[in-house]
Amino acid sequence: MFAILTRTLLLSCLLITASCKPSLPTNIESEIAYPVPDFTLIERGGKTVTKADLLGKVWVASFVFTRCSGPCPAVTATVARLQSELANEPNVRFVTFTIDPDRDTPDELKKYADRFRADPERWLFLTGKEAIVHELATSGFKLLAMKKPGGAAGDEFDHSSRLAVIDKAGIIRGYYDGMPTTRDGAAEMFEGNLKKLQQHITQLAK
Repeated sequence: MFAILTRTLLLSCLLITASCKPSLPTNIESEIAYPVPDFTLIERGGKTVTKADLLGKVWVASFVFTRCSGPCPAVTATVARLQSELANEPNVRFVTFTIDPDRDTPDELKKYADRFRADPERWLFLTGKEAIVHELATSGFKLLAMKKPGGAAGDEFDHSSRLAVIDKAGIIRGYYDGMPTTRDGAAEMFEGNLKKLQQHITQLAK
């Protein structure tokens, strides 16, 4: 019963606070163990990628869209930083899912990935049908992803800016904020958050 209550409270917190509007960097400290559902999506290079392809690797998942005028560039920049600072961790991968697959074709994702110097061997950008990706985000990763009614260009979706850490068995083991805010002390908090994230990744990669 306690585990069910904890999971319910966590999901509620994520759905309420995680949106295209950034929140204070927060590592959700708890015994998180959510299996990532099976998925089959298309990478920017055109190949099919499944959950099974990532087994044996520790990976960091993010959900963005290339037209985003909100936090997406900052979140993607954080992943780019992780890619650089964890360059000596061969068993670590980064996976970015687009929540706007109707516009984010593999070609568009490639352009976006190139802007952040994403290594195609270590950092995947995945697209597929919108309903499938949104279901994967909300039900699988417990992160908000939904179309915003009447949203202007670049603001068509509400979605989480959190990063999810997945272990070698395909189990989600933690959530970390993907960007700082402009509030006092947020930069220092974010650096601490990022340090914890890197330590968590390194520990899982052993």
